Amino acid sequence: MGIRLLIVEDEAELADFVVRGLREEGFVVEHAADGESAWDAMRFGGSWDLIVLDWWLPGEEGLSLLKRYRQSGGTAPVLFLTARDSVADRVRGLDAGADDYLCKPFAFDELVARVRALVRRRDRSAELTISHGDVTVDLAAQRAKRGGRSLDLTAKELSLLTFFLRHPGQVLSRTRIYDHVWDEAFDGQSNTLEVHVMELRRKLETHGPRVIHTIRGRGYLYESTPAAEAP
Repeated sequence: MGIRLLIVEDEAELADFVVRGLREEGFVVEHAADGESAWDAMRFGGSWDLIVLDWWLPGEEGLSLLKRYRQSGGTAPVLFLTARDSVADRVRGLDAGADDYLCKPFAFDELVARVRALVRRRDRSAELTISHGDVTVDLAAQRAKRGGRSLDLTAKELSLLTFFLRHPGQVLSRTRIYDHVWDEAFDGQSNTLEVHVMELRRKLETHGPRVIHTIRGRGYLYESTPAAEAP
């Protein structure tokens, strides 16, 4: 699934439960456990489709993070997931820029339903599509096209293409790609990434020139006119 969620939660057991559960629902999920790493992810982690944010965090608290994120121009929907359940706290959270508020303890099914509702709402207001040049991915429908023609991609190929489209013109290391698309540590002995890139290239190049380029010793670049390319 190309829809990216950032989970900001310092309780390790709860965070693991939420991250694993949302990944099983098909979302691409990343986790931050404190205020500093959360702010780095919010600023530098690319475009998020939804942020699930705890209030109490080591370092900077969630409410302050939310205010900074909105003031800096961050537009992703934010769902507060917190034990602070008073009406006054809910009002403060919503006034600071949260889009929804769910109190702990919570039912996981309700969390998933709220996440989907917020993503649908964002879809209606700003279509969940990513494109660069003549390649487009419709995240809501989970379909990709090049030059208006449909691409028959596997789920992993679609996730890989989505990651490239989110970072055009950037040289992406194999480790970074693997960590984000496979949600696990990079295995330097495996050729899984290379095989998927080769197959994705083949399908893209059926309808146009190469856009995924190998940069020797550094990784891959998604661009129509690379500076240098290795086989």
